[in-house]
Amino acid sequence: MNEWRNRIPQRVIGGVLLLGGAVLFIVGMNASDSVADRWSEFFTGHFTDATVLYIIGGVAAAVAGLMLVAYRGRTPAGA
Repeated sequence: MNEWRNRIPQRVIGGVLLLGGAVLFIVGMNASDSVADRWSEFFTGHFTDATVLYIIGGVAAAVAGLMLVAYRGRTPAGA
Protein backbone atom coordinates (compact mmCIF):
# COMPACT_ATOMS: atom_id res chain seq x y z
CA MET A 1 0.00 0.00 0.00
CA ASN A 2 2.83 2.38 0.87
CA GLU A 3 4.52 1.78 -2.51
CA TRP A 4 1.32 2.83 -4.28
CA ARG A 5 1.17 6.09 -2.32
CA ASN A 6 4.79 6.88 -3.15
CA ARG A 7 4.02 6.60 -6.87
CA ILE A 8 1.12 9.07 -6.92
CA PRO A 9 3.32 12.17 -7.57
CA GLN A 10 5.13 10.29 -10.34
CA ARG A 11 1.84 9.40 -12.01
CA VAL A 12 0.49 12.95 -11.66
CA ILE A 13 3.63 14.43 -13.24
CA GLY A 14 3.49 11.78 -15.96
CA GLY A 15 -0.15 12.55 -16.66
CA VAL A 16 0.53 16.27 -16.87
CA LEU A 17 3.44 15.66 -19.26
CA LEU A 18 1.32 13.31 -21.35
CA LEU A 19 -1.52 15.81 -21.59
CA GLY A 20 0.81 18.75 -22.22
CA GLY A 21 2.65 16.81 -24.91
CA ALA A 22 -0.60 15.97 -26.64
CA VAL A 23 -1.64 19.63 -26.56
CA LEU A 24 1.72 20.77 -27.97
CA PHE A 25 1.52 18.17 -30.72
CA ILE A 26 -2.00 19.28 -31.68
CA VAL A 27 -0.93 22.94 -31.68
CA GLY A 28 2.03 22.05 -33.91
CA MET A 29 -0.15 20.14 -36.33
CA ASN A 30 -2.63 23.03 -36.49
CA ALA A 31 0.23 25.48 -37.00
CA SER A 32 1.46 23.41 -39.94
CA ASP A 33 -1.75 24.36 -41.77
CA SER A 34 -1.24 28.09 -41.26
CA VAL A 35 -0.59 30.47 -44.15
CA ALA A 36 2.96 31.19 -42.96
CA ASP A 37 3.82 27.51 -42.82
CA ARG A 38 2.32 26.84 -46.21
CA TRP A 39 4.43 29.60 -47.76
CA SER A 40 7.51 28.40 -45.92
CA GLU A 41 6.94 24.85 -47.08
CA PHE A 42 6.27 26.02 -50.64
CA PHE A 43 9.53 27.98 -50.90
CA THR A 44 11.87 25.94 -48.68
CA GLY A 45 10.23 22.53 -48.52
CA HIS A 46 10.22 22.67 -44.71
CA PHE A 47 7.92 23.88 -41.96
CA THR A 48 8.91 26.84 -39.81
CA ASP A 49 11.20 26.19 -36.85
CA ALA A 50 8.46 26.96 -34.33
CA THR A 51 6.12 24.38 -35.85
CA VAL A 52 8.81 21.71 -35.85
CA LEU A 53 9.64 22.50 -32.21
CA TYR A 54 5.98 22.21 -31.20
CA ILE A 55 5.63 18.83 -32.89
CA ILE A 56 8.92 17.36 -31.64
CA GLY A 57 8.50 18.83 -28.15
CA GLY A 58 4.96 17.50 -27.94
CA VAL A 59 5.98 13.99 -28.93
CA ALA A 60 8.94 14.03 -26.51
CA ALA A 61 6.82 15.26 -23.61
CA ALA A 62 4.09 12.72 -24.35
CA VAL A 63 6.59 9.85 -24.47
CA ALA A 64 8.21 10.99 -21.22
CA GLY A 65 4.80 11.27 -19.57
CA LEU A 66 3.77 7.85 -20.80
CA MET A 67 6.96 6.34 -19.40
CA LEU A 68 6.39 7.97 -16.01
CA VAL A 69 2.80 6.74 -15.87
CA ALA A 70 3.62 3.21 -17.01
CA TYR A 71 6.90 2.63 -15.13
CA ARG A 72 6.39 0.43 -12.10
CA GLY A 73 9.77 0.93 -10.46
CA ARG A 74 11.75 -1.59 -8.50
CA THR A 75 10.17 -3.69 -5.81
CA PRO A 76 12.26 -4.11 -2.67
CA ALA A 77 13.93 -7.49 -2.19
CA GLY A 78 11.79 -9.83 -0.16
CA ALA A 79 8.61 -7.85 -0.70
